Amino acid sequence: MGTLLGDSAAGAAAPYSPEYVLANVPHFAPKAKRIIYMFMSGAPSQMDLFDPKPMLNKMHGQDLPDSVRGNQKPTAMTRDQSSFPCAGSPFKFRQHGERGAWYSDIVPHMACIADDVTVIRSMFTEPINHDPAMTLMQTGFQLAGRPCIGSWMSYGLGSENDDLPAFVVLVSGHFNQPIISRYWHNGFLPSKHQGVQFQPSGDPVLFLSNPAGLDHASRGRTINTINELNRLKQASTFDPETDAKIDSYEMAYRMQTSVPELTDLSQESQATLNLYGANATESGTYAYNALMARRLVERGTRFVQLYHRGWDQHFTLHKDIQRQTTACDQASAALVTDLKQRGLLKDTLVVWGGEFGRTAYSQGPLDLDKFGRDHHPGCFTIWMAGGGVKAGYVHGKTDDFGVRIVEGGVHVHDLHATILAQFGIDHERLTFRFQGRDYRLTDVHGKLVKELLV
Repeated sequence: MGTLLGDSAAGAAAPYSPEYVLANVPHFAPKAKRIIYMFMSGAPSQMDLFDPKPMLNKMHGQDLPDSVRGNQKPTAMTRDQSSFPCAGSPFKFRQHGERGAWYSDIVPHMACIADDVTVIRSMFTEPINHDPAMTLMQTGFQLAGRPCIGSWMSYGLGSENDDLPAFVVLVSGHFNQPIISRYWHNGFLPSKHQGVQFQPSGDPVLFLSNPAGLDHASRGRTINTINELNRLKQASTFDPETDAKIDSYEMAYRMQTSVPELTDLSQESQATLNLYGANATESGTYAYNALMARRLVERGTRFVQLYHRGWDQHFTLHKDIQRQTTACDQASAALVTDLKQRGLLKDTLVVWGGEFGRTAYSQGPLDLDKFGRDHHPGCFTIWMAGGGVKAGYVHGKTDDFGVRIVEGGVHVHDLHATILAQFGIDHERLTFRFQGRDYRLTDVHGKLVKELLV
């Protein structure tokens, strides 16, 4: 039945296995077909980029009032400080777009797309350390082992292109901050739904090239023979992992043709390359990955995940955050602009943000060249564009110090529910039976944030 309805309708359903639960998606008319998620690993400082706090500048150097800090627990990195001085942003903010949204001067290109994006200033989460916070943001659960959002999307909606993976991952940034492959793992979903990481050097996908002495046709015959044996085994075992193995071998063979075409930038105009920045043709850079993300969704890849490391600015924030915005600002804005120019933005959802926010107080000496900000899960900012979300809209509000949300809170589970809804998925109905329980991305939480949607 799934085959008769088409691959994209079939999702991951397989009638022979009790572990598969037919998702029957989309549940309602979708507004998005594909998603690019630009994950800023390390947690960008919201009050230095998108959520200005004049009160912090006014009280710069004074201790953050106990009435404001409340019972907020500092991490081990700041708990022994004798004081918690307010740290005003060293950067200027200006209003942009028709609605006058505030952007820092260190993100001038993002400021230029203010009328195309929804800024959510009222995100919140629970974990105060990076790994559980990133795991929650990616999988809906703080502990490792659950499927990530890209795998859920692949499971629920399948692929629009038989020659490229439904879920692709690209990583850039500083190597002193680890990115763990389980952030794009399929968990208990069949392994065909795991993200495929493209490499910054050598073959874009591991083992894409043929070994010495083996041509493309010979490799195809080898794969066909191996898969004949796998199908014989599958006929007796009904093991979904054998199906996944067959799919992966066949996909790898097709990617020998599709990936070289994908990564050939010779057909891109100089104007497009200039839009993304000077290093847009340099493999492994954020600009290159952003351009590659557009090329992937243009060819039908369902979910593209960009990870950019290095936003964890506990010290020397003034210098380090500008290094990050120099790497990411232009290309992030260029991606939205490029999608819009090509008519793809209306059904491509773009998400930009990290795993939590930063503190209103200084970590370390309150010196321009030394101070930083500690972790703060109580409020942070992300933005979204395209895919049926409002354009030129700012959602939510934090207090004068950027410590608490005072209006329109959006939890990570709410964000996941809202993203799925744009693809026609009811987050409570996209489930997978594992060890006797029906699991879902939002677990037992999540609500649709209708205010964000057109």
